[in-house]
Amino acid sequence: MATETQTGLSKHIRGVTVTTLACLAGVAAALVSGVLVGTTVTAATNNVAVGVLGAFVLAQFPVLRVIGIDVNGFGVKDYLYVVFMTFSLWFISFAILLTSGVQL
Repeated sequence: MATETQTGLSKHIRGVTVTTLACLAGVAAALVSGVLVGTTVTAATNNVAVGVLGAFVLAQFPVLRVIGIDVNGFGVKDYLYVVFMTFSLWFISFAILLTSGVQL
């Protein structure tokens, strides 16, 4: 079929998979950040939380490769999209955890 990639996934399924993984990685990074640095006021300035975000961004690309997504075909726009989506969900989720004072 003309709409399938070399791995057999359609472009739509490829896009949904990349977006879903990036969003879930962002939420997971926020939860791990909350566990590692806490959810207090001082935890908001801890750089370890940003390091956790970076680790989750980098961990996605081998996972995508295992799933069957050809990351060698990614351009700059694709990489920026993954980073932006992961950061956005991490930022929102971590901010909610910090403002609600949830104990993890």
